[in-house]
Amino acid sequence: MKKSIRINYLYNVSYQILILLTPILTTPYTSRVLGAEGIGLYSFTASVVSYFALFAALGTSTYGQRQISYIHEDREERSRVFWNTVILRFMTVAVSMLIYFLFCMKQGGNQMYWILSINILTVAFDISWFLQGMEEFGKTVLRNVIFKLAGIIFIFVFVKSQNDLLIYAAGLVGLELLSNISLWFYLPRYIDKPDLRNLHPCVNLKTVISLFVPTIAIQIYTVLDKTMIGIFSPGTAENGYYEQALKLSKMVLTLVTSLGTVMIPRIGYYFNHRENRNVEMYMYRGYNFVWFLGIPLTFGLIGISGNLVPWFLGAGYDKVIPLLCVLSFLVLAIGINNVTGMQYMIPTQRQNMFTLTVCIGAGVNFILNVFLIPVFYSIGAAIASVLAETVIALVQLYIVRKEFSVKRIFLLSKNYLIAGGLMFFVLQWENIMLFPSFLNTAIMMVSGACIYFAVLILLKDKFFKDNINRIAGSFYRKNKKGKNG
Repeated sequence: MKKSIRINYLYNVSYQILILLTPILTTPYTSRVLGAEGIGLYSFTASVVSYFALFAALGTSTYGQRQISYIHEDREERSRVFWNTVILRFMTVAVSMLIYFLFCMKQGGNQMYWILSINILTVAFDISWFLQGMEEFGKTVLRNVIFKLAGIIFIFVFVKSQNDLLIYAAGLVGLELLSNISLWFYLPRYIDKPDLRNLHPCVNLKTVISLFVPTIAIQIYTVLDKTMIGIFSPGTAENGYYEQALKLSKMVLTLVTSLGTVMIPRIGYYFNHRENRNVEMYMYRGYNFVWFLGIPLTFGLIGISGNLVPWFLGAGYDKVIPLLCVLSFLVLAIGINNVTGMQYMIPTQRQNMFTLTVCIGAGVNFILNVFLIPVFYSIGAAIASVLAETVIALVQLYIVRKEFSVKRIFLLSKNYLIAGGLMFFVLQWENIMLFPSFLNTAIMMVSGACIYFAVLILLKDKFFKDNINRIAGSFYRKNKKGKNG
């Protein structure tokens, strides 16, 4: 039985937001206690460790989720896929850990590297890909609520000064490991015990590696930015600014990309059953959703940044304001290429084309980083990331131009550009009139949302109207059922 996409979207939004909830809620505190230098040191070290974690995961997450989406109704087959994928991942984690320990020995007494090695071990116990392939997104929500709340409490109780930076790092990675282990308690209801005679973890290694290549390319413009900022910039403060701006933009981006994660198993299912009309219908809905939500989030983030940053991060983070204005465009660029690449190319087994596009983007990002970061530091890295993601989005749309009308995709944005533009001008005026504070930022967010949705109502936007009617109809049916029951 297929799950409700709307419900799974809400589950996945909760899942993704809760992953980022701890740093977002604690940022005003940690930015003051640990300072830009401390945050920058953690960010730089974590970026280096993430390369080893990347190789530990290989392409198993994407492969596992896709394969489970094809055969999630067959318990025996999904059990075989699960155990093959898990065993392969344990093997790659072991190799990555060995190489990482050799690397750490050459770093002298840098304790941060040793503490963050737990991030690599965490990969071995991450089975969220399996539950996503099963469209069981709700199972991860409770797990995240418990461990993210524990993380928030941990930071406020144990992190008191700049000297507690290592405690801060150990708490974050330790709780993440426990969080992943907790998911294994759900497994007995979905899979059988491993049949050692039918286990061949390396049989699909070629496919796993083919899915790993785009992951490497993506890593270049998601993590290499921080590494290169650390290399080319004086001190670690620039990485601190970039890290804080990226946290805020990623929090907003999550609302847009979460639908893609939900749609991957659904489109994989329809593709495997040759239901092409359903694939096309969900793809256009995906693009419509990105414009509908991505445009106001992008313009809104730019509009409130000047009012938000001073009170949220505290003194000394003024540079985060222009960084946030630049990085906000990632919401639209990544939103579009998430629909085309992750939502369509991966589940329909066109990973070679997907790999090509992200490699092009990675090349653009690396070249721009080399020229821009030494001059503009973190601002240069932000510009490079946005341009790289935009190139990926355009190249992917060009590749699928015969399957989907590019003109139709862009025309879907018309109403949202009008509504978002009017909202942006009002936010700019409010930014001049209102001094930075929590209350004033909240006023700007509420007024911006009201203006945006009011304009869509005046424009009689079909996508907005249809979804409001669905939500209202669902609420009415539940109310009626409750009264009759």
